[in-house]
Amino acid sequence: MIKIANAPCSWGVLEFELEGKAPGYVQVLDEMTETGYDGTELGDWGFMPTDPRKLETELDKRSLKLLGAFVPVLLKDKSRHADGISTALKTATLMRDTGATGAFIVLSDENGTIAERTKNAGRVTPDMGLKEEEWKIFCEGANELASRVKEDTGIRTVYHHHCGGYVETPAEVETLMDSTDADLLGLVLDTGHYKFGGGDPVEAIIKYSRRIWHVHFKDCEDRIAKLSREKKWDYFESVRNGVFCELGKGSVDFPSVVKQLRRIDYDGWIVVEQDVLPGMGEPKECARHNRDYIKTLRI
Repeated sequence: MIKIANAPCSWGVLEFELEGKAPGYVQVLDEMTETGYDGTELGDWGFMPTDPRKLETELDKRSLKLLGAFVPVLLKDKSRHADGISTALKTATLMRDTGATGAFIVLSDENGTIAERTKNAGRVTPDMGLKEEEWKIFCEGANELASRVKEDTGIRTVYHHHCGGYVETPAEVETLMDSTDADLLGLVLDTGHYKFGGGDPVEAIIKYSRRIWHVHFKDCEDRIAKLSREKKWDYFESVRNGVFCELGKGSVDFPSVVKQLRRIDYDGWIVVEQDVLPGMGEPKECARHNRDYIKTLRI
């Protein structure tokens, strides 16, 4: 049975250093519950309690499940692998000790820190990608992290393709999937990032059905994406201008996405992520709209 969650990033709690102040975890969790969600991702380390008993108490009193935690690592740099693995193990241990044994480490590139990729998000060209030796280091690092996390904590790892970093385009996702261990590393399909990166999420489900262990629902507004290309906005300008809009208001074909998820017997979590940056709007109302929209999909 597919279950519906939200994530702190929908309240402006993001891994980037941005202007504005996001709400605290108490407000975020309360509003998730009030708008009808059954689970949450962890958010940045330290946003929620890092004591497993306290975190478990906060989740249990709202009947929320913890199902994942975002861990960005600059995988193309071998010298960063050890610190990335350490962070992933610390995060996975917290989730395990909270009782979230079915949760995932959501591994990603260190998005927003590579100038060329950040500047050209949504319109990267092959010459901006990883070179052969960099791909080798990148994929070895992803495999090693996933292996260590699974061995030490029992938690599995999924990779989050993400605009503004490496592994954005469909071709890059394909290279990653072809070059990593299918038993160790799954894919979290983010519908909005895949669309903004030039792909069709429905085709991705068909292509990677065995590797899709986790799903993020994010919409993509084609008009804003077109403006981003024309005006040469960077990743953050595109997000601030609403490229990731409320569900159902963009170009992602969610009815077909749901149809394909059912075809592959997907029975995990769908996590809503809208990236409502601090000061952009009313996260609670966006969360309510998104939950209501998902109900129309009969999930």
